[in-house]
Amino acid sequence: MLLHDKLRPYRLILASRSPRRRQLLADCGLPFTVAADYACDEVYPADLPAGEVPVFLSSLKSEAYPEPLAAADILVTADTVVIADGLILGKPQGRVEALAMLRRLSGRCHTVTTGVTLRHPALTASFATHSDVRFRMLSDEEIAYYVDTFGPYDKAGAYGIQEWIGCVGVERIEGSFYNVMGLPVQQLYVRLGAFLARLQE
Repeated sequence: MLLHDKLRPYRLILASRSPRRRQLLADCGLPFTVAADYACDEVYPADLPAGEVPVFLSSLKSEAYPEPLAAADILVTADTVVIADGLILGKPQGRVEALAMLRRLSGRCHTVTTGVTLRHPALTASFATHSDVRFRMLSDEEIAYYVDTFGPYDKAGAYGIQEWIGCVGVERIEGSFYNVMGLPVQQLYVRLGAFLARLQE
């Protein structure tokens, strides 16, 4: 039985403001509803290793969901970070920071990690997916053009791989392309199947 058939007795709820995550989940052919926006203070311990931050934040978003989950509900939350030199590059707070982030990534490799949490009233599971991305050396003119044209202020690391900069700047990816977009849908599909099997034990 295909996963979308197994999901028929359930209501899959995606709690994300990201249009990219919504589109990727829809592309999997899975029925889901989108949660209404809600507040979550996305703060993590200062000593938490960078690679563990996305799962911590996806769990935090899950716990902050304001509605009680019904017996048929499965909540999906996610968080994606860009890690360079052991430092987390979040969403840039304006043009100057976006330019600085892209200069840091230019000509180098960095890691994109997404944490995902699945939660049902009877079960919670989280996982992380990592992808390594290498940019060629970008000129200041190219960086400024991308920032001024695409305004990547809602994207971790100040870029969207599906946009112009990904087409002309990314030399190599090791790992999931869709993870770099913000949702590792292949892993989510597999993990969700395993999650349903555990619910039905």
